[in-house]
Order: sequence, then C-alpha cells, then structure tokens
Amino acid sequence: MDRVSAFEEPLKKLLGGATAKVMAEHLDLHTVGDLLHHYPRRYEERGRLTALTELPLDEHVTVVAQVADARIMMFNNGRGKRLEVTLTDGSGRLQLVFFGHGVHKPHKELLPGRRAMFAGKVSVFNRKMQLAHPTYQLLDAHDEEEATDAVDAFAGQLLPIYPACKQLDSWRIAKAVDTVLPSAQDAVDPLPEALREGRGFVPLPEALLRIHRPHTKADIAAARDRLRWDEAFVLQVALARRRYADTQLPAVARRSVPGGLLDAFDAKLPFTLTEGQQRVTGEIFGDLATEHPMHRLLQGEVGSGKTMVALRAMLTVVDAGGQAAMLAPTEVLAQQHHRSITEMMGELAEGGMLGGSDLGTKVVLLTGSMGTAARRQALLDLVTGEAGIVIGTHALIEDKVQFHDLGLVVVDEQHRFGVEQRDALRSKADSQGEKRPPHLLVMTATPIPRTVAMTVFGDLETSVLDQLPAGRSPIASHVVPAKDKPHFLSRAWERVREEVENGHQAYVVCPRIGDDAEEAGKKGKKKAAPEDDAEKRPPLAVLDIADQLTKGPLSGLRVEVLHGRMAPDDKDDVMRRFAAGEADVLVATTVIEVGVNVPNATAMVIMDADRFGVSQLHQLRGRVGRGSAPGLCLLVSEAHEASPARARLSAVAATLDGFELSRIDLEQRREGDVLGQAQSGVRSSLRVLSVIDDEEVIAAAREEAVRVVAEDPELERLPELRTALDALLDKDREEYLDKG
Repeated sequence: MDRVSAFEEPLKKLLGGATAKVMAEHLDLHTVGDLLHHYPRRYEERGRLTALTELPLDEHVTVVAQVADARIMMFNNGRGKRLEVTLTDGSGRLQLVFFGHGVHKPHKELLPGRRAMFAGKVSVFNRKMQLAHPTYQLLDAHDEEEATDAVDAFAGQLLPIYPACKQLDSWRIAKAVDTVLPSAQDAVDPLPEALREGRGFVPLPEALLRIHRPHTKADIAAARDRLRWDEAFVLQVALARRRYADTQLPAVARRSVPGGLLDAFDAKLPFTLTEGQQRVTGEIFGDLATEHPMHRLLQGEVGSGKTMVALRAMLTVVDAGGQAAMLAPTEVLAQQHHRSITEMMGELAEGGMLGGSDLGTKVVLLTGSMGTAARRQALLDLVTGEAGIVIGTHALIEDKVQFHDLGLVVVDEQHRFGVEQRDALRSKADSQGEKRPPHLLVMTATPIPRTVAMTVFGDLETSVLDQLPAGRSPIASHVVPAKDKPHFLSRAWERVREEVENGHQAYVVCPRIGDDAEEAGKKGKKKAAPEDDAEKRPPLAVLDIADQLTKGPLSGLRVEVLHGRMAPDDKDDVMRRFAAGEADVLVATTVIEVGVNVPNATAMVIMDADRFGVSQLHQLRGRVGRGSAPGLCLLVSEAHEASPARARLSAVAATLDGFELSRIDLEQRREGDVLGQAQSGVRSSLRVLSVIDDEEVIAAAREEAVRVVAEDPELERLPELRTALDALLDKDREEYLDKG
C-alpha cells in the first residue's frame, strides 16, 4: 500500500461497519487519516482524579473518580427501582443514576472504593449535578479477570480523553486509535525539511504517536507544537496561493476624479468624517487605484460609519466610469440601504432625472419581490450604465442581470452570504471572455480578532473602524432571570412602558415566528420529564409574545410584528411605520439584527436570549442607543444560573467591546470549525491550533507561507506539501478559499 492510500483507507475496513458508521455520522471521521487527526482533548494522569466541582452543565464529559456509596432505591410502590451511586474525588461529589433493568450490572461492579472512568451528559436534578445512565470502564478491579485488560492498558500512563459523543465513549475511540496507529508511519510530512529542522520540530509520524500515546507531558507538548504548526502552515499556504493568484489577475484601476460626484457629495456633508473613516478611505482608494482587484475586509462596530465609507468608495468608482453594486443579506436591509443612500446623496442620486444633478447618477434597487415593470427598468438602467449604483439582495446574481461595467462589489455582512453567490456576482465583470474581476469590499459589524482575520479572512486585507461617530449613546445591558425571579420580567415590561411614555420606542426579539406547521406538529408530542422542561420547551415565538404583550403588560401600546415570512411590502411598511414613530413596540425575529436604524428606539428585550450566540446578541443590541438618548438591552433567560448559557449572557451584559465578545464567542466555539461551517460547508482541518491563543504561530506560519509561495507558486518542488494541501483543504474548502 502506498503512503497516501494508507491514510485514505476507509475506517470500516479496519474497525468494522458498526463502529465506522457511528464515527462517520457523529464525529465526521471516515478514513484512517481522519481518525489519526482526531486528537485527545486532554489527558488524565493515572494517579490523579478529575475535579468534580468544575463539570460543565449540559456537556458530554468523561471523569475519573472513586465510588463513595451505591444504593438501590424503590419507587412507584416498589414497581420501579433505580441505582444511585455517589462519586468522590476529594474536592466534590457527583451523583450517578441508573433505572430499570440497567441497574443490575453497575450494582455488582460499582462497589465503594472502586475507581473507574465514567462518561455521560451532565444534568441537574433536585439542584444536584448528575450523570444519568453513564457508560463506564473500571480502572481497578482487585484483579478481577474482566478488568485485567483495562489495568494493563492504563497503568502508569497518561490516559487520552478524546472528543466523544453519546454513541461512542472516549475509551472506545482510544481502542480504535490503537488499531490504526501503525499507519502513522505512513504520514506524508507537509513541512519543507529545512523549515522543520530550522524550527526543531519532531517528524510527523513521531508527532502522531506522541499525541495519541504519550509517555510524558513533554511528549504531548512536542507533538502539539508540531501539529499546531502543520495546521497553521498548510492553511496559510492555501491563503498565500490565493493572494498570489489575485496579484496575477488584471483589474481596471478606478482612480478618483477631482470635481466629480465624490467631491460634490463631500461638499454636502453636514459633518466631518472621523479620523478612522478618513484613514480607512485612504486604504480603500489606494487599492481601487491599482490594476489588480482589491480584496478588503472593512470591519467596524455597529454604527461606526461603514456605510458612509462604502458609499464614498462607490462614488469614486462611478466617477471613474464604472458601476458599483452593494449586496445585502435581506430585502429589509437592501431597501433600508437604498433609502439611506438616496437620502444621503439627495439630487446626486437622480442623475438623468428632472431636478437631478448634472454630476449625479441613478441609484437603483433590485430585489426578488419587485414588480415586473420596476424590475425591467432597473435591469435596463444597469445594462446601459444609466445606473451607477445598484443595491440589492441575491437577486443581483441572477443570470439575466447584466452590468455595463461593474467596477466594485460591496458585500454587507459577508458571513451571511454563500461564497458561490459572491463569486457569481464577481464573474459578471468578465467581458469578451477576458477575466477582469471587480474590486471587492466586504463589510462586517462582527468584530474579528486579528488571528481570525489571518485565518478565516486570510485572503483579504483588513481595515478596522474603531471610532464611533460623535453623538452615539451608551447601552446598559442586564440579564433578566425569568425562571428564578419572575418579578424581574414584570419589571422589564414596566421599563418598556416607561421608555414609551418618555416618547421613545422599543424592540422585543424572539427566536422564532410561531405559526409554521412543523411547530404545530411538535405540540402533539409527549411531554418531557419535569427536569427537562427548560431544555425541551420550544423557543418563544413572535406571534405568541406579541399576543401576550398586547393583552397583558403592554396593553394600550401600539405593538407591531415583523418576521421573515411576511410579504416584502408588508415588512417594509411595518419598518416605515416604526421608523416614523407610528408604532411603539416592534416584536420581531432577528430580521432586525443588521442595519435597521431607528434612532428613537431606546429599549430592547431579547426573549430566550441564551438561544442566540454572543456576536448575534451584540449585533441585536446595536439597534438601540443610536440616537442621543441612552439605550437599554434586557437579556431574558430561563437558563440555570450555573449554566454556560448564563455565563455567556453575563459576558455580553458586562461589556460593549465587540472585540472582547468575539474572543469569548470563539473560546466557546473552539471545538467548532474556525473556517466556519456556514461559510465553507465542510469539515475543519484545525484540530490543535487555537485561533485565540496561537497568534505568534499563525503570524510566523503566514510569513513562511508567503516566502514558500513566492519562490514556488505551484509547489512543484514540494510534492508532500501539495499532497497535504489536497488532504487537509479538500476540494470544497479550496473552492471556498478561491472564491473568498
């Protein structure tokens, strides 16, 4: 068997169909190489017990502990029985519970004094942490025959604890790794030899052996150092090749023209641009003036003035004879951008129209729900060049949409767009078979730490707007524990009333809409056990909450609803009325998350706030405090006080610093895909590299990657690196990077 194919061997050939099926379905492991790159999450020392006081609620854990006592309890008048086992590690205690026929084996084996590994999901019952029906493996059994293998395997060793799932415990994964570990000798080493020796790294086969079966902590450290570098380097090589390819593409330089549309626009501005806006504009204008396509990420806090910067870039391109397109994630946002841009430009947005400026251009809106006549006119304005600026949704990408000379694409909230959509829009600038892609500006209000910018957005240059324009108000945020303290929720609705009485408006945000057939079907399902109610309860819904508020705590106020399944005209009508102050409270889904700008809205209540991510909560909160009055954001949750969900909400309430929150978000999602499942749609190659902690590694790997690619863009002299690139960045992910 050759060196590559050993790693590509399907797991079912070595492990059997049942185990391989669980690994494929629940851990996304399909080949020998996949399993060898499924590294232990941590290690247990044979002589040390895990602290039971630090178990995370609702997570699948593995613990090593000693049985303190075990007792059979009867219930249902003796018809039912359960086994309760108490574990101890000297610092705390943990309850295990087994029901029904499942009590017999553990009752015989889990005797006081016995030590074992236990795996299960941590839950709370009667205010105590517990594992219900955990799987376990005895670590000492007083020479009982059935435990001899376990004692031999683990005596004196560091025990690897693998990322596991309910269907497959850590120690079963360890046994599977033992089966495939000989194939580590066939690992293809991606690091150029000079680089590996220069940095003193162990060879890759040795690193794989040490990370799975270490003898000492030094083994683990050496293996992690090496594997962390592999991941950073291979990813940075892919990004460096993408950047190199971009520099080889021709693009039309779009230089600013004195006395043109931009100068006329600037002369009308009633305020001065912030220093940050001026600095970032300079970076963008410099890119636009070059003859290869700009690829720039513009990140800035909600309200930092990104739209103004993007508009000035679009006006520069129009001055230079081109067209600019702005892609928005929703129709509500596209309509809002169109409205705010035409208002900012005034008569300059009415080029060719009666009363319009001679310097002006047409600014057209193109969405999927437009009427036939309006759509036909918009398409005509684009193909003739009459419209210099077009704002729209993914409808802009349809085949029938043709541009006269597309020079700039601005993508708002990039993480909401599939890469294929952006690629399709960029391809519209190809003419007469000649590939001349437009310049690309990606805007996001989600703050991104530098390390993530170097990985996820590594093919984009980055600009940061970190100043808020004068006049923005602070936002106070508080967690409202609705289950523990219901009177806090009553007070929340009183605060909303107070804001309305003071002439302001409020948002109430819910996780779902509440009228679809699937949800109706769920209502007929069997009721969960009492301790599972919070987890099983469906998320709160817009239509239900709006009804309750109208009849109850907010009766007499003008309450409107807004959600994604409303007709586009109805959505726009509701937003217009709310913006005009004709509604007091808007009960909505996250459709309001991005770009909605109503300066008079000062309060926001987010229901089931624990069901939203940190960055999403920060985005939502940015909808209030946009005027001169201070903002208030109330995060309502039924999550248990000790749960990770509540800790997340407390973090959001404690800071308005989006970059700090993005770090917290990353730390909590570190088991996830740093390339972003939503963006690449494929499994991550990052296993030991931490985008939070490994900034130096990522920066150094980036430098090495740039040097390697500059010397050998096709990696012809580095076939092992090319092979690793194909393996770690499979075709889907390379296309993701290529389309970035």
